[in-house]
Amino acid sequence: MNVSDLARRLKVTPQELLDKLPELGFDIGARAIKIDNVMAEKIFRKWTERARRERLRGQLLANSQQANRAAQEAVVKKEIFLPEIIIVRELAGKLNLPVTRVIQELMRAGILASQNERLDFETAAIIADELGFEAKREDKTGESTQSVQAQDRLKEILDNQITAQVVSRPPVVVVMGHVDHGKTRTLDAIRKTNVMEGEAGGITQHIGAYQVTRKGRMMTFIDTPGHEAFTVMRSRGAKVADIAILVVAADDGVQPQTKEVIDIIHAAHLPFIVALNKIDKPEADPDRVLAQLADYGVTTEAWGGNVPVVKISAKQGMGIDDLLEMILLLADLNADQIKADPSRLAAGTIIESHVDKAEGPVATVLVQTGTLHRNDWMGISGSLYGRVRAMRDWNGKMLEEAGPGVPVKVLGFKVAPAVGDIVEVPKDFHELERKAKTSQQIANQFTAVKAPKAEGEGEKKKLALNIVLKADVLGSLEAILGMLEKIDHEYVGVEVLKKGLGNITESDIESAAAATPSVVYGFNTVATPAASVMAREGKVEIKQVKIIYELIDDIVARLNKLLPPEVIRTPLGSGEVVAIFRTEKDRMVVGTKIRQGMVKDGAKLIVWRKENGGDEQPVGEGVIESLQVGKEKVKEVQQGQECGISYRGKEKLQAGDRLEIFHEETKIRKVEIQR
Repeated sequence: MNVSDLARRLKVTPQELLDKLPELGFDIGARAIKIDNVMAEKIFRKWTERARRERLRGQLLANSQQANRAAQEAVVKKEIFLPEIIIVRELAGKLNLPVTRVIQELMRAGILASQNERLDFETAAIIADELGFEAKREDKTGESTQSVQAQDRLKEILDNQITAQVVSRPPVVVVMGHVDHGKTRTLDAIRKTNVMEGEAGGITQHIGAYQVTRKGRMMTFIDTPGHEAFTVMRSRGAKVADIAILVVAADDGVQPQTKEVIDIIHAAHLPFIVALNKIDKPEADPDRVLAQLADYGVTTEAWGGNVPVVKISAKQGMGIDDLLEMILLLADLNADQIKADPSRLAAGTIIESHVDKAEGPVATVLVQTGTLHRNDWMGISGSLYGRVRAMRDWNGKMLEEAGPGVPVKVLGFKVAPAVGDIVEVPKDFHELERKAKTSQQIANQFTAVKAPKAEGEGEKKKLALNIVLKADVLGSLEAILGMLEKIDHEYVGVEVLKKGLGNITESDIESAAAATPSVVYGFNTVATPAASVMAREGKVEIKQVKIIYELIDDIVARLNKLLPPEVIRTPLGSGEVVAIFRTEKDRMVVGTKIRQGMVKDGAKLIVWRKENGGDEQPVGEGVIESLQVGKEKVKEVQQGQECGISYRGKEKLQAGDRLEIFHEETKIRKVEIQR
């Protein structure tokens, strides 16, 4: 890829890109013209991440300065300790505030965040400061509070298994490593190697985990190692995975994320295998990689340690059989830990969760003890979360039961659980049901995405679609709000003015009438006669729907109508006016020397001028109607050449003016939602 192409993607000049790359840790030379695609993608990700963080810091600091300093100084701030990464709902718990209050503060800072969103320490500290707390960094690499509680509960469950009824179960294997080192390709290679002939024509349904058979023994592979259920594992006697595979590219060596994974594995006391991937590449250097691993506390068998190494090429399918053999060997060495009691009530961990437009809330559960049956009730943290209506394995096959070590896609949740939650089948579901019935306030506490407004200037930072949402049951309301949380756009958002259960009433219409644009949605509900009359008179739109994804699609369509088009300016070059040939009203022909880059027919330009010996200032804009070199019209002129430019614009050009030339295109923006 050309450096200029990458600069265009990042909306900066090539020179600005080259100047700032060393600050990001990339040294490609001050005069580089080309760069390989892998490096270009790394630069693009790091550049955009830094830009996002700088924008966030600016928004947070700006809002912080607008706060009432006098009132804050009068209050003695309470000291709290926060980890490096914390989930929004856990931050609310530490602050002893409703989740909605924390999300409102985030929105004031220009951040659309759901209750399951992760925040870094700096962001969380500023938000805590705004809410009257003084945040300090935890000394140790702490786990999130909710994850710790979940791990404690799982340990308690597993410790209470009846020893006499404990039997071996399939080992659970998680594949981890640095980005681009081949985690996903390794998982794909393992899956393809072990697909039975009878399944070749079947459709495999991805559920975040799958099982393979080797020598008559089953193994479970987890396909979501990036989730908090795995990245916060520590040595607490209960862990989701039994064995880890650390994938390291033989041509790239140990990278930052590799070091993080090593720390996670060591903290969890997890047996692991090093898979040296891309061993078929000419630039592969296994000895160098093993030396790097030794520097970070991973002493492999080849270096006198006890960590096995398997050389593979996931792309070519080389070494996959050896890797599976090593997993079974490691499972045998840790057989005492890989056991469970299939006769007890089931318990397991949520490893994937979402709201499906056709099936509603769906989650993948890794059963870790007991046997999960169809029609079993499910509880999480003492609350009733639903009943198992259906279970599917990773091949999409319907199951009546799932034993320890088996991952299953479960339908029947009332609301999508969080990744890392511990699901239990209760002894008496009536007790959980009573709790759920007395928790009708959940409907009012459940958080939806809102569009923040700027303060002080009376100007909105985002265009907001205001909605009132009424649903027939709590599960439907939560499912809809859960999907709205996934709408994350820079320029538009959804503001839920009011939400609740039951028919649409006059107060709902009043709430919608106070904001524009607004719409009242009724999911499987109707408007009362009085509300219908009020809506007609007040010109408030009522939209009644029966299918969740139709409601979401309608909201997305309305947001798209609110979006202004995106204007993209791509710098081309610059030139200096050296002569004036002809002047007409709003049109001129000038002689120009192209000093940098190039100029194209139809491009736009900004006129820069020094006046009274001062600094350059932009004085006008215009359009290049045509270019001429000698007596010949041309489409473009390169750096160092002179040409005639037919310019159209209100500003009269003068000799010595600098013309900053750019290409401008208009792109239609679209709101997308992950489903």
